[in-house]
Amino acid sequence: MNNTPGQEWLDGQILVFDKPYQWTSFYLVKKVRSALEQRYGLKKLKVGHAGTLDPLATGLMIIVTGKATKRIDALQAGEKEYFATIRLGATTPGFDLEKEIDEVFPFEHITSEMIAAALKNMTGEIDQIPPVYSAKKIKGMRAYEKARRGEYQELEPKRVQINEIEFLGYTPPDVRLRIVCSRGTYIRAVARDLGLMLGSGAHLTALRRSRSGEFTIDNALIFEDFLKQLF
Repeated sequence: MNNTPGQEWLDGQILVFDKPYQWTSFYLVKKVRSALEQRYGLKKLKVGHAGTLDPLATGLMIIVTGKATKRIDALQAGEKEYFATIRLGATTPGFDLEKEIDEVFPFEHITSEMIAAALKNMTGEIDQIPPVYSAKKIKGMRAYEKARRGEYQELEPKRVQINEIEFLGYTPPDVRLRIVCSRGTYIRAVARDLGLMLGSGAHLTALRRSRSGEFTIDNALIFEDFLKQLF
């Protein structure tokens, strides 16, 4: 019998966290790894995540340890569900709140009926152009790294599947949506495309991932509670 402290984490565990606002996905992984290594005196524990969330997004992140990291590809392949708030009438470079507004557009002409009609044309299998501020690689460099250096380059479209967009409400200029989609879908790009279809501009002001595959936010851990359980 192996009595190595923390052996279950080395053998592999799957955890579901509720990522806080402004934390990067890497930072959450780093915090979980550090806590487990400290608690069990492990010199090096492999920890990874199954699906990146932008720093300004919150919600479900799957964290895997030890041998379970071999399952990352399978885990992140699951269908995703998001709740998003999109603001019409303005764009930002990354189509979220990370950068300041760079252009404003009229939005007073937009009605709920127009939004509902546009959304009907945004589901199914589509070729989506990722935002220039994204983690897509261009010749070995992340797109956001090139963009931050002032080297803007439109990325190649990527085939994604948007299974459902539920229109939850419109309080001008804000649109609230529930989106069910495949891995690799950029909700910031959904915001951009909705603005274009409505003859305006748009950017994402809030995003929360509520489901990934079989895992839901209802059973997600808060990091502070995870620490209390460990120590």
